[in-house]
Amino acid sequence: MDILQSLAAGFAGALTPVNLLFAFAGVALGTAVGVLPGIGPLGAMSMLLSLTYGMPPDRALILFAAIYYGAQYGGSTTSILVNVPGETSSVITCLDGHKMAQQGRAGAALAVAAIGSFVAGTLSVVGLMLLAPPLANFALKFGPPEYFNLMLAGLLVLVFMSSGSKLKALLMVLLGLALATVGTDYLGIARYTFGIPKLFGGLDMVAVIMGMFGLVEMMNALARADATAPVKSVRMRELLPTRDEAKRSVGPIARGSVLGFLMGLLPGPVVTMSTFASYALEKRLSRHPERFGRGAIEGVAGPEAANNAAAGGAFLPLVALGVPFSGSTALILGALLLAGVTPGPNFIQEQPGLFWTAVASMYIGNVMLVILNLPLVGVFVSLLKAPPRLLIPLVLALCLIGAYAVNNSLFDVWVLIGAGLVGYLLSRYGFDLAPLVIARVLGTQMEIAFGTSLTLSSGDPMIFVTRPIAATIAAVVLAVAIWSLTAAWRARRRRPPAIPEP
Repeated sequence: MDILQSLAAGFAGALTPVNLLFAFAGVALGTAVGVLPGIGPLGAMSMLLSLTYGMPPDRALILFAAIYYGAQYGGSTTSILVNVPGETSSVITCLDGHKMAQQGRAGAALAVAAIGSFVAGTLSVVGLMLLAPPLANFALKFGPPEYFNLMLAGLLVLVFMSSGSKLKALLMVLLGLALATVGTDYLGIARYTFGIPKLFGGLDMVAVIMGMFGLVEMMNALARADATAPVKSVRMRELLPTRDEAKRSVGPIARGSVLGFLMGLLPGPVVTMSTFASYALEKRLSRHPERFGRGAIEGVAGPEAANNAAAGGAFLPLVALGVPFSGSTALILGALLLAGVTPGPNFIQEQPGLFWTAVASMYIGNVMLVILNLPLVGVFVSLLKAPPRLLIPLVLALCLIGAYAVNNSLFDVWVLIGAGLVGYLLSRYGFDLAPLVIARVLGTQMEIAFGTSLTLSSGDPMIFVTRPIAATIAAVVLAVAIWSLTAAWRARRRRPPAIPEP
């Protein structure tokens, strides 16, 4: 009953005209950036991060959350119609979704993707609503050592679970932590300031993130050609799937929802990983696996449910533990920090109105997305016809003005430009920037927890492994590290030896 009363109070807050407007703006923008290849929720949120400075926390959370889960909807649209995934999480949808479009079943594929996304998104919010309060209550037992171990565990597991080079991911985490140490620490001691007064306050988080993602996206857009893909139109009457297609979609949507939500609780690019896991599961369970890759509706329903459920599941560790496990949730954490709110074990107790308003807005946002993504599918796909160069001046102006406006400092603009150039070079050499931004956001909190822990133990570092919960977290990280290194060693052993050239 307490949950229902709290949810009712949340709907009262979410249904105010201003919050409805922010939810609608977020889902519309999320759908648009999901449709446009390469931008994604990370790029969009980084460009808008400065706008949340001074914004009420409920509006900032509603806006950024809606952009995040809204982008999962938009990515499937272009995957199905033009075989161009707007989001990496929609790559797998191209395999069967575009085949269905070639067979004249584009409308059915779009409808099943939207319905599956709605069901999965709604179920993930139910999971967040039911699991976040008890998880936060358990996390109240955490002291500084447990909190430090948890944040360190998130970063290390993020490295071990990285789909690319583990070494590159580790270097990005270390660089992010290094950036967080610039400036005055929590004891008032200046470090790495090189005598520059502007650095005493550290490298502004907004300028660094906007440079690493906003400017990098702009420079990547410059490198892309202006060629546009032919867009297939879909009429409203074509959006109704057949009875057989609907029946075959029920199981994949249910399984994808559960699988995606559970994977969303893990660090790393789990939204994308959940789609591949769901596709592999459905193909394995299917009586006709030969259909996959040739227009199987199950290959659309399962992955599209999984990526939306994973996006919803990623909010659980953020709000209950205060630890973001992905780049997008790290930006949401950054927006909340700018608004003066720190998620964590005390978040739901101290900010119940904010939490339940955000939960209610997610229910409302999922309804808005279904309404937007089916009747207006042609409008969003037409965004692909816009040359990338038309968006670049707007992105550049938004980044420069945003970086300056937070502190009214021209120095932050130079930080933005420097971060953009470094980020572009790193991305060109295959470095994933998401671990860097997560480490940058968590770095200050980790340092405070580390210092406080050593103060409690009179400088004895054993406090991190002798307390029961802290020791358990450390053991889990050690187990994941051993498993990851063993898997990499076995893969190397199975790799055939290179044949020397004559």
